[in-house]
Formats: sequence, structure tokens, C-alpha cells
Amino acid sequence: MTGLLLDGRNAVIYGGGGAIGGAVARVFAREGARVFLAGRTQARLDAVARDIAAAGGTAETAQVDVLDQHAVDRHAAEVAAAAGGIDIALNAVSVMHDQGTPLADLSLEEFMRPIDGFLRTLFLTSKAVARHMGGERPGVILTLSEPGSKLAVGGILGHSVSAAGKEAFSRVLAAELAPADIRVVCIRPHAVVDAPAAGSYTGDLFGQIAAAAGQSVEEMLDGGGMAQGTLLKRLPTLAEVAETAAFLASDRAGAMTGTVVNLTAGALVD
Repeated sequence: MTGLLLDGRNAVIYGGGGAIGGAVARVFAREGARVFLAGRTQARLDAVARDIAAAGGTAETAQVDVLDQHAVDRHAAEVAAAAGGIDIALNAVSVMHDQGTPLADLSLEEFMRPIDGFLRTLFLTSKAVARHMGGERPGVILTLSEPGSKLAVGGILGHSVSAAGKEAFSRVLAAELAPADIRVVCIRPHAVVDAPAAGSYTGDLFGQIAAAAGQSVEEMLDGGGMAQGTLLKRLPTLAEVAETAAFLASDRAGAMTGTVVNLTAGALVD
């Protein structure tokens, strides 16, 4: 017994060079997982892999277009062949989209961009890894959502529908894969306070909203309106998202599936 949460597990992280994907990858590796990082930008994947190697962990990288079904299927098959199977998968892929534009000014393309982008990558990655999970190797598929799945506010129409779709997808997929001993858990963090500083696309996403309020993105997130809308009067951190993901991927959360873990610091109570 090593005491490590994920000792001997093989974990694929899509969007592994991003802020959340990279943070989760580092914690997974610290907890004993062999990490396979997939994403669009090789330099960012390599940076995360170097951090993991420097800390004594194991990480491999692959440049994969997660909108290309053949590329995703091929990569998952290669990982499974090399590692003997896939135990954990996380989709942390980002899709730039609109927030703040009301229906009257919103184009169909802007509305559909997050819906098609996020749900397409979630479908493709989940289908690819599920083939290599279950049975003698119980599997865990982790997904990421946002508070927009529950919020009733203007200007986030495409974002909100996309977030609700990710949660519905995760819930129904959990029911379908449960007989194969594959768990599916969705994590719903709020805006992550230190993600922009770590290179997250949310720095650009929130830039226009912050500017309209006369604030920087950092000011808006750290003690600004978003934080004040939570019970804890703060937003979650990358470390909190990553540590939660490691727990959910481990046997300690073995009875959890088909649910959404609210990591919003209390912005929403289901």
C-alpha cells in the first residue's frame, strides 16, 4: 500500500496543457497516476509534462485535435495499448465563446459555438476512452461544467445551454456505463480565481465584462461581484478543483456516479 490515491492508474487528460487540465494532471501524477496529456498546443503540454517529471511523476504528451474523431480514437487506442488500459479520463478542453450578448444581438453562430464545441468534444472523448475501460479495470470519466447550467441571467444563452447539456450528458452517460463499472462524475466549478494567471482562456473571456465594470479581470474575480455571489465570498482555486478531481477519480469516491459536484464556493445549492 502506497497511500497514493491513484497509484498505478492510467489517466488521459484532454486539454492537458490548459489551466485546469494542467493543474489536475500535476495532482494526478503526484497521487501516482501515469498521465497522458492530449491537446492542441504541444508547447503547453510539454510545460506541464516537465513540471510532472521534475516532481518525480510520469507524463506523456500527444498533440491531438479533439474535434477530429479519428485522431481521438487513435490516441485512446495507442494509450490503452501502451499502458494496458485507461482508468481515468478528464475532458478539460476549452472553447472560446460569447458571454454578455443578449438574444437580440446574438448570432446563431455565436449561440451554437459553445454548444457544438463543448458537447462534440465531450462525446468524442468519452466514446473513445469508454472502449478501454470497465470490467476488470473499473473506469472513471470526469467532466467539467459551469454555474451557467443553473443560473437564470441574461447574456449567457449559449453558455448556459452548453453547461446544462454537459451535466445532462454526464448524468445519462453514467446510467449507460454503470453496468460496465464505469463511473461518470461532473465537476461544476465557478470561475476559477487563479486560472487567468495560469494562462486560461477565461482571461480573454471575462475581459470585456470586467472592462465594462471598470475593473481588471483579476479585480472582478478576486473579491469582485462573482465572489460576492457565493456563500464563502470567494471563488474556487485551481488547487481545489484539482484535488477534488483526484478524490473523485479514486476508489474513495467509488460510490459516486451520475452526479454533479458543486465546487462553486456556494454560488448555487442544488
